[in-house]
Amino acid sequence: VKVVIKGRVQGVFYRNWTVDNAAELGLKGWVRNRRDGSVEALFSGSPEKVRQMENRCRSGPPDAIVTGVDVFPSSEDPGITFERKPTV
Repeated sequence: VKVVIKGRVQGVFYRNWTVDNAAELGLKGWVRNRRDGSVEALFSGSPEKVRQMENRCRSGPPDAIVTGVDVFPSSEDPGITFERKPTV
């Protein structure tokens, strides 16, 4: 799935937190900041682990204030690891 997280999610280590949590759950994909202030991520793995990650994104790291999480189906290739990508 592709996920867009809105709120105070930049400048609070959200991407690093996402990389750590995705690795813990064994997910593949990526995370990046968007110029509009949101964070975008692609999560691929077992449906249960992807749902767990979606739920974690609703809280985020301690300094984040998440106001919305939009989840979209995606057929994009997640790659072989989980990585942090440059801002888009």
